[in-house]
Amino acid sequence: MSTKKTTFEDIKNALWAGANTFRDNIDAANYKDYVLSMLFVKYLSDTFEESVENLKKDYEGIRLERQISNLPFVLKEEYTFNYLLKNKYAVDIGTKISEALTGIESSNSILSGIFRGIDFNSEANLGKKEQKNPLLRTLLEDFADLDLRPSHIETKDNEVPADVVGDAYEYMIGEFATLAGKKAGSFFTPQQVSEVMAQIVAPQEKDRVYDPTCGSGSLLIRAAKKGGLDKVSIYGQEVNNSAISMARMNMFIHDIKDAHIAWGDTLANPQHLDSEGNLMKFDCIVANMPFSKDKWAEGFNPGGEVSVDEDESNNKSTKKGKKKEFKMEPSLDRYHRFDLGVPPASKGDWAFLLHMIASMSGNGRVAAVAPHGVLFRGASEGRIRQAVIEKNLIDAVIGLPENLFYGTSIPACIVVFKKGRTTTDILFVDASKDFKKEKAKNKLRDGSNGEPNDIKKIVDTYKAFVNGEEAEQEKYSHVATLREIQENEYNLNIPRYVDTFEEEELIDLESVNKEIADIKTQIASLEEEMAKCMKELGL
Repeated sequence: MSTKKTTFEDIKNALWAGANTFRDNIDAANYKDYVLSMLFVKYLSDTFEESVENLKKDYEGIRLERQISNLPFVLKEEYTFNYLLKNKYAVDIGTKISEALTGIESSNSILSGIFRGIDFNSEANLGKKEQKNPLLRTLLEDFADLDLRPSHIETKDNEVPADVVGDAYEYMIGEFATLAGKKAGSFFTPQQVSEVMAQIVAPQEKDRVYDPTCGSGSLLIRAAKKGGLDKVSIYGQEVNNSAISMARMNMFIHDIKDAHIAWGDTLANPQHLDSEGNLMKFDCIVANMPFSKDKWAEGFNPGGEVSVDEDESNNKSTKKGKKKEFKMEPSLDRYHRFDLGVPPASKGDWAFLLHMIASMSGNGRVAAVAPHGVLFRGASEGRIRQAVIEKNLIDAVIGLPENLFYGTSIPACIVVFKKGRTTTDILFVDASKDFKKEKAKNKLRDGSNGEPNDIKKIVDTYKAFVNGEEAEQEKYSHVATLREIQENEYNLNIPRYVDTFEEEELIDLESVNKEIADIKTQIASLEEEMAKCMKELGL
């Protein structure tokens, strides 16, 4: 390996090389698993190799073996990147890589199940050997010259090697989200939005930080960093197999070895429970939940009955003659999350929000990304919203620009919930016009390159509100009283509270009429000229 230090750009370039190897062969939503897993194997191999080299300076023989066995993880030769690289021309290279992943998992409890069945021997994803083997060989070569030994990674002030590798890993998750388009919304939250949410919930030392729909874990890590990765407890749950793998690798690369990342349906089967089997309580909760998830309650319906949406229950004629009807009831949830109301079967937004509310500790804070519909939709959602407002749990509503998120171009909002509020006022922020266009997406500005700082503006406004300072800004923010909200029938739609109407300039009718007259004169002149030409042509 070279003596030159490995930079963030070097890691980024290797990842892009891996992405380009697959780009024309399979969908980005699938090949991200292979590229990121290969970076992870390289990271494990180089880290383990350096750890062994350091131990050899002080130990030998049986004492050396004992010290190696005490390392956070141990790799047999055939599980290492270098072994795979040496065998890149093997006819069964796909099998060898898959066996290495399985071996890494089975021989290290800390890494158990981390690859979640990612199969480098899959014909369905990678094709037959003639197509698959050259792909895998090239992928190994893409990472061959990348030196990820911790002492060989270039760091800046207040940075450790894990930060550099972790940032590169997260950067590439974001790029894959761009490439994967609609399929990406479930696993990645744009960094700028994550930063706003992290600063709003503001984790402190010893806080429990939780993301019930954690995707790749990037939002959860960013929030946890605010309280110190080694000073807070980190919990996440995710239903998607591939995203769970990304999240666990993301945590490990960031040197977070004790994160509690669980697999399963957060609504029907929450995994983070206390010793008495109740929902664990968290101080800080962040989430970018699935928008308007259809059939969110199916996990409560083991019999597979036909779902009935309370909001559409009058139209039952289509279900006659079919299976027994299923209707979600509060009593079906042993954790009492839906005692304030059951969301409609076709829109799970409030189901996730009610789960977060039920998971708040005595001083809990929630920042959740949601579609604007949660603010104003009626029927059962309207009743839930009213009950939550009457319990004084909503702290702020922050409208974001459209086209920020992967997988959807619709504008979203951040809804902030808080326990133990000392006011019944609610802050409304309309930040929908503050952004810059970058590639195909919009992006909140962070103040770099002399630009305005959209992130700081949102956070400063929220902090002013929390601290009892002036938070009103014309056409941007408004502190609404409970009376105002009641007068609006508990509708929280932002335009009801923040007037962003811009008066149009007065039209100068005299100049418009003159312009019309000039155009008419030009048209008449052109028609006359055209008539002459037609006459000359005998037409």
